[in-house]
Amino acid sequence: MSLLLGVNIDHIATLRQARYALNPDAPIAEPCVLQAALEAKAGGADSITVHVREDRRHMQDDDARLVRREVDLPLNLELANTSEMVAFACELKPDFACLVPEKREEVTTEGGLDVVGHFESLKTTIPALQSAGIQVSLFIDPETDQIMAAAELGAEMIELHTGTFALTAGEARLEEVRRLQTGSELGNQLGIQVNAGHGIHLENLNDLFSVKHLKEFNVGHTLISRSVFIGLRAAVAEMKAAMTGYPTT
Repeated sequence: MSLLLGVNIDHIATLRQARYALNPDAPIAEPCVLQAALEAKAGGADSITVHVREDRRHMQDDDARLVRREVDLPLNLELANTSEMVAFACELKPDFACLVPEKREEVTTEGGLDVVGHFESLKTTIPALQSAGIQVSLFIDPETDQIMAAAELGAEMIELHTGTFALTAGEARLEEVRRLQTGSELGNQLGIQVNAGHGIHLENLNDLFSVKHLKEFNVGHTLISRSVFIGLRAAVAEMKAAMTGYPTT
C-alpha cells in the first residue's frame, strides 16, 4: 500500500482567528475550515487532522464537529492528555486520536509526548478513548523507551516527531534520520503502526524515504503556506505526487 497523507488544516483556523477570534461564527468569518477539508480531500488527502487545543487558540469545538459530520474521510483529532479533551474526543468520536503535548507558550507543538513520564495517566486515557471506538496514536520522539512504553500501553499507532529532523542539516540531519529509522523499525517489530509528522515538506521529503515501515505522513503548515500561492487542492496533490517515491517494499 502506498504511503498515506493526512492533512492538518489547523492553520486555516489560525488565519481565521487572527481576524475573528472574538466572533468565529460571524457570517463573514474566513477562511472556512470545512471548505479547507473538502479542498484537501479533492487534492487526494487520505485523512484530515484537526487539533483542538485546551485554550482553543485556533480550532474550535464546532469546527471539529463540522468536519466530522460533513467530510467522508477519516478524522484524526490531536488532543492533550486531559480529562476535558478526552471527554470531547469521546463525544466527537473521530477515527483516530493522537495524544500530543501542549504548552501555553508554544506557537505550535514542539517535541514529542513524554509517554514514560505520563505512563500512569495514559493507562486511563488510552482505554477510555478505545472504548469509544477510537484508535489511539501517540506523538513521540524516536526514542526506544518512549516507543516501548507506547506498545506496553496498547496504543495502535505512534507518530514519530520529525521536527528535529526538519530543523537540522548535514551530519546532524543524518543522525536524526538514523534515529527515525531505528524508531520505525522498533515500532514495526512491536506491532504498532508507525506514522510521522511535523516539519515535513517538499524540500526534505526524500530524506525520509530511507525510513522503512512508515504508513502515513501528517502534514499541515507547509500545505497551508503553499496554498496561498497555488491553492490547497493543488498543494495537497503536489505533496501526494512527491510521496509516491516512498518505497513500499
